Amino acid sequence: MPEKTLYVTDLDGTLLNRKDRVSAWSLETLNRLVREGLPLTYATARSQHSASVVTAGLELAMPVVVYNGSFLAKGSLKDREILSLNRFTPEQTGIVAQVMRACGVSPLVYAFTGSPVETVSWVAGTENDGLRYYFSQRPGDPRFVCLPSAERLYEGDIFYYTCIGPREELEPVYEAMRGRKGFRCTLQQELYRPEYFCEIMPAETSKAGAIQKLCRMMGFTRIVSFGDAVNDEPMFSISDVSCAVENAVPSLRAMATHIIPSNEEDGVARWLAENAGKEL
Repeated sequence: MPEKTLYVTDLDGTLLNRKDRVSAWSLETLNRLVREGLPLTYATARSQHSASVVTAGLELAMPVVVYNGSFLAKGSLKDREILSLNRFTPEQTGIVAQVMRACGVSPLVYAFTGSPVETVSWVAGTENDGLRYYFSQRPGDPRFVCLPSAERLYEGDIFYYTCIGPREELEPVYEAMRGRKGFRCTLQQELYRPEYFCEIMPAETSKAGAIQKLCRMMGFTRIVSFGDAVNDEPMFSISDVSCAVENAVPSLRAMATHIIPSNEEDGVARWLAENAGKEL
């Protein structure tokens, strides 16, 4: 049987430029390739709502991987269907809440609370510069819920936590959660910004896990991926071909089979235009 290849790209720092958009040239090139039959999707730490804004005009037909692999979803935001979702157990939620209180950190909590659309909740008065910037980049986002106190912060079907702030404030959370059974925790600096993001997910959540599910669903036997950051390392580890953009972190560049032009130079679209469909 001939191999069937899935092409997967990260968004921020990889496909998106410094303006958090896909360039006009990349849009035209990728849409042409997709219309010609290229099975292209993206895997991002963003939500489906946020990703749909920054990829406006990109004509993808494949399901997408969002929230670092928490969701595998298809369809438009209006008619979307969640194909897979990883959640925390009530016991795990209790552990995270205890760690947050002990470290004096108040997170963004991502959960389903009785609505088909997830909520992103936080406690009023805990906003810092990083969190205010995060909100400013997502005006009118219907997921946001500001709570008057922490009493109901950990309610609902929770699947993700994000803490935004200075590294020194988030490191205690990271040290308390990394390596803990049942959890996956990452700490990395925000692109083009001084603040750090500490993100906590169920242990089975990763871009790699969601991509493998998609491959099983649709019969793909080969993976070509594109990335720039540490959260792309699991994706690279399962890829047959892995392309790090020139601006990628050193650890990802060391894993890559190819180094391609940066996100400011349309590296992903240029590589696909020249190489998609060819055996390497």
